[in-house]
Amino acid sequence: MSRFELKLPKMGESVAEATITSWLKEVGDTIELDEAVVEIATDKVDSEVPSEVEGTLVEILFEKDAIVQVGQTIAIIETSSDSAPKIQKQEVEIPAEVQEVEKTIEKAAEIIATPITKTSDSGKFYSPLVRNIAQTEGVSMQELEAISGTGKDGRVTKEDILQFIDHKKVAPKVAVTPTPVQEKPVTTVQKEQPKAPVSVNGGDEIIEMSRMGKLIAKHMVDSVQTSAHVQSFIEIDVTNIVKWRDKVKDAFLKREGEKLTFTPILMHAVAATIKKYPMINITVDGDKIIKRKNINLGMAASLPDGNLIVPVIKNADQLNLVGMTKQVNDLANRARINQLKPDEIQNGTYTVTNVGSFGSVMGTPIINQPQVAILALGAIRKVPAVIETPEGDFIGIRQKMFVSHSYDHRVVNGALGGMFISTLKDILESWDVNQDF
Repeated sequence: MSRFELKLPKMGESVAEATITSWLKEVGDTIELDEAVVEIATDKVDSEVPSEVEGTLVEILFEKDAIVQVGQTIAIIETSSDSAPKIQKQEVEIPAEVQEVEKTIEKAAEIIATPITKTSDSGKFYSPLVRNIAQTEGVSMQELEAISGTGKDGRVTKEDILQFIDHKKVAPKVAVTPTPVQEKPVTTVQKEQPKAPVSVNGGDEIIEMSRMGKLIAKHMVDSVQTSAHVQSFIEIDVTNIVKWRDKVKDAFLKREGEKLTFTPILMHAVAATIKKYPMINITVDGDKIIKRKNINLGMAASLPDGNLIVPVIKNADQLNLVGMTKQVNDLANRARINQLKPDEIQNGTYTVTNVGSFGSVMGTPIINQPQVAILALGAIRKVPAVIETPEGDFIGIRQKMFVSHSYDHRVVNGALGGMFISTLKDILESWDVNQDF
């Protein structure tokens, strides 16, 4: 028999940690090859961690809600010797300079982070989750001992230690004011501005924000503080597109096995517009601009809990309408049932959100960092409009929609932001109702 360490796998370039949301197996359970063992959540997506071996789960190292770093061992699986992955070990000679650096790092780690033991000298017990949070946030054993636990038998709970950490962060900071050498330094206390109190009445209901809700809220605030948001609006006549879709949607479903909605048609046009204006497809890095080679379209999709997620269509400009439809439908369907892979929500370069699906005529979306622009598609409505003909103008019923373009005014000026949606308007309004798909 041998013991296999199940580690938290790498889940994309920018993902360094994940939260354990649910253990799908218990200690003693038999596990098959590639069978899901635990559910995890990152700031990008929720997913499952499968087992790389067959065996029996003998130890769980982190409890539910624990935060785990990529590469950390999260469970131990006991396997038969022939089922464990074969790894050839090679002896590698480590240079003396590297060994010295490693020794220095180890000594520093011993000084900075004193291990948090399961039971303190006073007999208090601390759960793996509490110990993990204390270690990550730099809470010493002495500080942990001073926390008044609200759990059973006075145990410190997750809420107790998080409240203690929050209190430490908002504690007054002491700043030293430089003075002449022969005088004693003068200290001043800088207090954070108190937040406006929120009153709660007897009949009010207090609802805890979900993990994803907190992440989205922070992402939105960070974006507003980073980019200088400016909006441009334009109204587009999509009557020809509505007529064409009504004419071909049944044949499209029969031939391709996919429902043809307006979203892939509009996304296809957006990709073509970005190709004409590549300086919309950029990222700001300090005082430098990174011009993206690939056009990766983010598509905001609604989740069952009301939150939004943004799966990414890679190299969208290289897809025809059929390919775009298949991509849009696949990503949207799997987003609704939380089956997106981490890589499928990474590396977007431009985002499109359909506020019209909720009945909104237009909206002013917040930029999805580190991108510099986002497009909001309003609801398609029947409206009276002036129609120009060789015989003169007359009033008729047309299908129209508003498009809102939010962009970062630090690097995208009003001319580029306006020309972008003006070109998108031209592409959509020149749609040939007689074309094939």
